[in-house]
Amino acid sequence: MIKKFNITTTRQTELIDITHKVKEVVKKTNIKEGICCIFIPHTTAAVTINENADVSVKDDFLKEVNKVIPFEDNYSHAEGNSAAHIKSSLVGATDIILIENSQLLLGTWQGIYFCEFDGPRTRQVYVRITS
Repeated sequence: MIKKFNITTTRQTELIDITHKVKEVVKKTNIKEGICCIFIPHTTAAVTINENADVSVKDDFLKEVNKVIPFEDNYSHAEGNSAAHIKSSLVGATDIILIENSQLLLGTWQGIYFCEFDGPRTRQVYVRITS
């Protein structure tokens, strides 16, 4: 089963917690044990798992990623969004999470984040649940 939902971003770079949306997809499947695959079908966005208890983690993540891969750095790509493509490739377009007892097997402080690197835009997130 594949489920799709949209995310609307409001800034050039941002992390949006999508944990609750993914948990809803898992709950609707009634699968007790399995795998949840999250896929982002965009070359300038990504998905990651990180701490979701302290908002400053998101800010620190973006600050450092933008410092290491600056928006302006004499890139050749004509569209002007090479930094977003590089960030997306480094973070990754997929994440896999185990399902146990009909729940995502996330750590106490872990959340699932959609990573926008070329916004604002409306994006898609695909979730596939297999048992």
